[in-house]
Formats: sequence, C-alpha cells, structure tokens
Amino acid sequence: MSARRPPWTLVLLWTTGGGALALFTGIAIWLAPLTPGALTLQLAFSPRAFGQIVHWWPPEHLARYRAHFAADFVLLACYGAFGWLLASRTRLFARGSAALRGWAAWALPLAALCNALQDILHLWLTAAPRFGVPWVYPLAALAACAKWVLLAAWAGSAARALLKADD
Repeated sequence: MSARRPPWTLVLLWTTGGGALALFTGIAIWLAPLTPGALTLQLAFSPRAFGQIVHWWPPEHLARYRAHFAADFVLLACYGAFGWLLASRTRLFARGSAALRGWAAWALPLAALCNALQDILHLWLTAAPRFGVPWVYPLAALAACAKWVLLAAWAGSAARALLKADD
C-alpha cells in the first residue's frame, strides 16, 4: 500500500504557495515607485544610511512603505508555511539526507521569523526618529540579510532537489 498525501496537504501547498507568489508580486508592484527602493532601506546598516533614505522619500512614499507591512506579515506566514509543507509533506527532498530534509523544512520558517523581526523594527524605526538606539539599525539590516540568504539558499536547495528528481 502506498502512502498518499491527504488532500488538505495539496490545498495548503497551493494556498500558501499561490498566496506567497501573489502577495510578493503585489508588494513588489506597490513598492516599485520608491526610489531608492525598499531593498536599499532593508540593507541600511547605519542610522545615517537609513535616515538618508527615509528623508529622501516624500511623505507619501514613507506612508506607502509603512502600509505594505500588513501584506508583508501575511506573505511571511505564507512562505514560511509553504516551505515547511513542501519539505515535510512532499517527496521533493526525499532523495536528500535527513540533514537536507531538516534544513529544507525549517529554512523558510526561519526566513519568515527574520522577516518578521525586520518588519517590526522597520515599523518602529519609521514611526518617529530614533536617535538613541543606533544598534537597532544594524539588527534590522542583519535580519533582512539573513532572510534573503535563507530564501536564496532554500531556492537553490529546491532547484537542486527538482533536478535530482529527474534522475
């Protein structure tokens, strides 16, 4: 008797994966008018670099940036759940070692936690000037870097697993 995936697994995979793709696309379009872009702000390690970007934006751009966080929190929940489901409830990483399967299962949820930390800090940092806490800026940027590294590494692992599946 072969093990079959419960139908809810596929529904959750499609819902979280499709939701993440739709939200990412929508957020990218929403933030496209910002110059410098939101990614530049994410990677601003110093209060000065962060402040230069925020002060370069007109007030409506700062409001646009702050408005995207509601969708971004839903996005990080979607991609975190999608990564865990894909790695733990499908056969995509079945040919890999137990360590690879564990890594694949937890990489996107960990990226989502880093994303949540970065979002919380950016909401706080963009609400009012924060001159007395210079350590928060590099913490937010490190969280953003960790998020992007984890997302890229997971994507590479998934691509490699897909290529191995064809062997």
